[in-house]
Formats: sequence, C-alpha cells, structure tokens
Amino acid sequence: ELVESGGRSVQSGGSLKLACVVSGFEFSDFYMGWLRRAPGQVREGVASIELDGTTSYSDSVKGRFTISRDNAANTVYLEMTDLKPEDTAMYYCAARPDASNYQFDRTVYKYWGQGTQVTVSS
Repeated sequence: ELVESGGRSVQSGGSLKLACVVSGFEFSDFYMGWLRRAPGQVREGVASIELDGTTSYSDSVKGRFTISRDNAANTVYLEMTDLKPEDTAMYYCAARPDASNYQFDRTVYKYWGQGTQVTVSS
C-alpha cells in the first residue's frame, strides 16, 4: 500500500512537501517515482529516485522539485518550491521493482497510491 499526504491549495510561488508511506513490500528494493495528472491530461512522471538515491526530474520541474527517500521510514518525499499554476494536479507516488530508462513513463510502475491533490492559484 502507498499512502500520499501533504497536498493542499497554495499561492503561486509557494512550497509544499508531499510524503508517501509504503507498506506491504520491501521499500528499499523498489525504485520510486512521483507522477501527476492535471485535469484533461495524461499522467506524467515528474521525479524518480533509484535504490542508491540517484534522482532524475522532468524538465518542467527541474530545479524546483526535490525527491528523496527514507528507507528506515519506508517513505518517499517530494519537496516542491516556486510552485506555479501549471503544477496543479493530482500527485501520485508509485513503485517499480526494476531499473528503467523510462522512469517517467507511468507504464513501468507496478504499485500506486491513491493520490493527493495540489492546487496552485495565481
């Protein structure tokens, strides 16, 4: 099970930190990602973290978002700064058991959370 939290409404330029607590599988053995779906859009990956902590980001969030993981707490985080109205979306954490060059592709992920809503107003 993956349970996200931390989403809420904020003003443009604001910050949020999302958390995703994992249970039911060995967290440290899974590659983790954050993906989002804006209204009328497909789900897109924004951040990914490898088993060794290596991170990668989509161009749309690079320099503003930071993904991290705490294996002791079975938790993955997404710290978001300088939020923009176009960041408004449902944010999902997801887990995949294998390394992939397509870490932003939703189809490589095996387990998903229910999502947490982030709304950024101008």
